Amino acid sequence: MEPLEEIAESLAGQGWAVSRRVYRAEAVESLAAEARRLHAAGEFRRAGIGRGARREVQEEVRRDEIFWLRQERATAAQAFFWEGVERIRADLNRLLFLGLQEFEGHLAVFPPQGFYRRHLDRFSDADERVLSAVLFLNPGWRAEEGGALRLHLPTGPVDVLPEAGTFAVFRSELIWHEVLPAASPRFSATGWYRRRTL
Repeated sequence: MEPLEEIAESLAGQGWAVSRRVYRAEAVESLAAEARRLHAAGEFRRAGIGRGARREVQEEVRRDEIFWLRQERATAAQAFFWEGVERIRADLNRLLFLGLQEFEGHLAVFPPQGFYRRHLDRFSDADERVLSAVLFLNPGWRAEEGGALRLHLPTGPVDVLPEAGTFAVFRSELIWHEVLPAASPRFSATGWYRRRTL
């Protein structure tokens, strides 16, 4: 079975999926190097919660920094990521009829001991976000370094280690999740597949 067929089957059955076969290793390595370069150059900004006038930085809720990705100004490394984004969107629409129309996303880094408390990715007053997706960018990550994405499921928590090349996707309105503290800087490309609303 192809990777995206496996992901679609898992999403349909349980609302989440994890795969290491979605992005090529060289694409992950290129994006990981770019994320570290942009962070070292001071291009990341502290992340907040909420949106618009209600957005605020709350370090007791989340401690990470982000760099928003824009497809129209993508570098070569980012273009590999966007190609994957579009391939995933098209295949999941074909297999699951989700009506996904666009993607918004950013590079993220959690510094040592950074975290994001348990939350849902869909805003209470908007339903555009359908699927949350994370591509991890940390080569050689070890379990003892922490930093897992913890999915809170009816059957109990599932921890996904942020090893480079691991791709996690889950239903934005259903799956509560959090980022556990890590001993080392933890990089990812994170975003949401969206539908447009009237």
